[in-house]
Amino acid sequence: MANELMNRFNVDPFFDQMARRFFSPSDVDNDYMVQGNLKTDITENDKDYTLKVDVPGIDKKNIHLVYQNDNLALSIDQAQESEKKDEQGRVIASERSHGVMSRTYELPGVDRDNISAQVNDGVLTVTLPKAAESEDSNNQIEIQ
Repeated sequence: MANELMNRFNVDPFFDQMARRFFSPSDVDNDYMVQGNLKTDITENDKDYTLKVDVPGIDKKNIHLVYQNDNLALSIDQAQESEKKDEQGRVIASERSHGVMSRTYELPGVDRDNISAQVNDGVLTVTLPKAAESEDSNNQIEIQ
């Protein structure tokens, strides 16, 4: 009996997600915000890195990118509201949710002045051109 009381708030993730989708107050499926997933594909070639991050339903004004110390930091801050009224216009349900996600990617040697980003069809694409390598591979500095 004591164990049942101790574990009564321990929810199985599968059934919790299913219940959340079934009983969700809004028509928008924002499960990825609840789980905090930022599904990312990264490709690299001789000229640049390209990141593709799934951001369905996120307005670009809520996406923040910063490149510093060879790291690209991505953060998303999203708030949603839902209100349902009956036939007389009385509010019968009002729901609010707020989610914050962030992720950092280590991408060294980037020309930070030429980084570009765009959102299209729920996918954030960030192109990070590589900085031109110096012709002299010797890192030693000559003293005058």
